[in-house]
Amino acid sequence: MARPQSPDYDRRRDGIVGAAAELYAKRGFLGASVADLAKACGTSKALIYHYFPSKDDILYEVMAAHLDDLVDAADDAMQSGDARDRLRALTMAFMRLYVGARHSHKVLLNELDNLPPERRAEVVAKQRRIIAVVETLVREIRPDANPVVLPLSMLFFGMINWTHTWFRPGGDVSPEQLASLAVDMALNGLGGLEPDQPG
Repeated sequence: MARPQSPDYDRRRDGIVGAAAELYAKRGFLGASVADLAKACGTSKALIYHYFPSKDDILYEVMAAHLDDLVDAADDAMQSGDARDRLRALTMAFMRLYVGARHSHKVLLNELDNLPPERRAEVVAKQRRIIAVVETLVREIRPDANPVVLPLSMLFFGMINWTHTWFRPGGDVSPEQLASLAVDMALNGLGGLEPDQPG
């Protein structure tokens, strides 16, 4: 008979993931051992392995949990409004998540190559789903931009994905204001784009 889960199983597991995100963001995945993680959690290596079979599984969960939140936010943002409204809602939601999960976001951006190939493919598939949402919005905003939809989408992510390296919550600009600035820049840029100009 299977051993029943403790009532606080999910809370403890989430606590390990959160501690791992912070540790890997600060020291890198390769620079932090399971013993280091256990110390950060105030527990034992054995308990860490009770929740995760391997260190790779912890890294995957840090990335996958963050991406699942982003996918859910993207899906919610696409429910109503015109394309511009949906792009604004999506960017607002992403910025809130980036600020609240800056460690997980940094790990996602910096540590993908340290995942085993199968797990890396799962993470990339989630990333592509998010990119596809933005591509859809770009096509709706500028139907004539089809040859450069992917580059435009990636330029959009380039504006927001690296804010964790310099943005400081509590400063002069709020996450919501920053999101508005990014959307306004993207929309104004899209409005003035000449997709057929020679490369």
